[in-house]
Amino acid sequence: MFYEIVCLVSVAFLWGATNPFIKRGSKSITKVKADNPVKQFLLELKYLITNIQYIMPMALNQLGSVLYFLTLPNVDLSLSVPVANSLTFVFTGLCGWLLGEKPASKHTYLGMVLILIGTCLCCYDKYLTSNVRSYENTVS
Repeated sequence: MFYEIVCLVSVAFLWGATNPFIKRGSKSITKVKADNPVKQFLLELKYLITNIQYIMPMALNQLGSVLYFLTLPNVDLSLSVPVANSLTFVFTGLCGWLLGEKPASKHTYLGMVLILIGTCLCCYDKYLTSNVRSYENTVS
């Protein structure tokens, strides 16, 4: 169970930590202009594919998705979805703040603390549930 939680936290970190970098790397895409929609799409695609400041964080983000996919068979969905998605929000906020983005409000930080508490409670509940099952199997 510990290994799975570490994997889910790693997924959340890969997803959350890369979000501010992806945002920063794609900021200039609005300057790409073309005279028709198809050409516009192709120029934007070329811009993103050739922009290392976008591609590297996107590749790490997708690595997080692969790790999530590999972890899913071993974890209950009622644990994996809240842990990965809620902690992604926390990591996005922290990494954005470390990169110099506008600090979040007090309410946002309170929400992050509540997310961390809720995630810990979910993990603790799953840990207790798995230990009770193990105990019942050994007694039977």
